[in-house]
Amino acid sequence: MFGEERKHKIIKYLENHRRATVQQLAQFLNVSEVTVRRDLKEIEEEYPFIKRTHGGAMWWGRVSGEPTVQEKQGQYLREKERIAEKAKEWIQEGDVLLLDAGTTVRQLIPYLSSFKRLTILTNSLLSVHEFQNLGHLEIMMLGGTLRASTMSLVGPWAEKILEDVHVDKAFVATNGIDLEKGLTTPNIIEASVKRKMIKAADEVILLADASKFGQISFAKFGEVRDIDVWITNAGLDPEIQRILDDVGVKVVIADA
Repeated sequence: MFGEERKHKIIKYLENHRRATVQQLAQFLNVSEVTVRRDLKEIEEEYPFIKRTHGGAMWWGRVSGEPTVQEKQGQYLREKERIAEKAKEWIQEGDVLLLDAGTTVRQLIPYLSSFKRLTILTNSLLSVHEFQNLGHLEIMMLGGTLRASTMSLVGPWAEKILEDVHVDKAFVATNGIDLEKGLTTPNIIEASVKRKMIKAADEVILLADASKFGQISFAKFGEVRDIDVWITNAGLDPEIQRILDDVGVKVVIADA
């Protein structure tokens, strides 16, 4: 295999998987790790959307658009389920919870049925039918304007309610998380609601698979340091975990 063909395969692999270790790429290409490291160095110099990390590389491409709810529901479904199952460990009887309209956060709802005393606020219309099985809990819907692409309630009414409430924990999702650009989402109105959610909570728990790291979307709704806990799946670079720990973000791997 020629060098250019090999580098093209590395780029496509990173585009599809978002990150990889040197060992994974060496096995994928059936070449030595020394060869992979040399290729990654050259790729990083030529392509700004590829960044080398400790022991590997990651795709640094920007989020260019907003997938539909249906598209997001089908992406990384197994990982989302594991993340949601792990998130249950952060909930205690009597908690007041805030759930945003993210598809990963919605996966948490079935795990709430085992609790006897919870108050749950959400702006997700898609969650309404799932709450039918949680009639023993107190469920509150935020008001606002329907944003059809995410089936969420947003706007001044939703923001006003969030300004007047206080919750124990907010479970939020994101389209992108970046050390410099923070937490981002494609829509500025949605970002404003998410920002209010963060301010209303004593503890902010991010539910997002590892592919979201390094992604940057249009509208910022928070800094990385606004997160108390990030529950994610295996695949996050250990060096990134160390950096996040240094700024006070506890990273929890759901697969572990």
